[in-house]
Amino acid sequence: MSGPRLTADLWVAAYLARLRLEDIAAFIVARGDGTAGAILVKQSPLDGTATLHQRSFDPVTGERQWMVLAQGPEADVDAAVARQRDFDPDLWVIEVEDRDGRHLLGEPGLE
Repeated sequence: MSGPRLTADLWVAAYLARLRLEDIAAFIVARGDGTAGAILVKQSPLDGTATLHQRSFDPVTGERQWMVLAQGPEADVDAAVARQRDFDPDLWVIEVEDRDGRHLLGEPGLE
């Protein structure tokens, strides 16, 4: 059973703080709705590729989870972000840059 939902802006602030603690570079590419905006996390290992993560609900358990929305050449992933932003202008986009591919999305409190 999950606890109370955090607002989007509070979750983003906590996420960026956790990344800073691990010396993982990250920044906000697009600021969405502070209360209920959906969040995309683009992870770039700085090699010309990227992975785009989106938080969704598991249809069986109803729990929130992170899924891969797009993966491959960074230009293709950026195009996927642009399409999502056209569809949902209240969307947050966070870019994480780490050569080891770390993003911490599976860590307790961030899932």
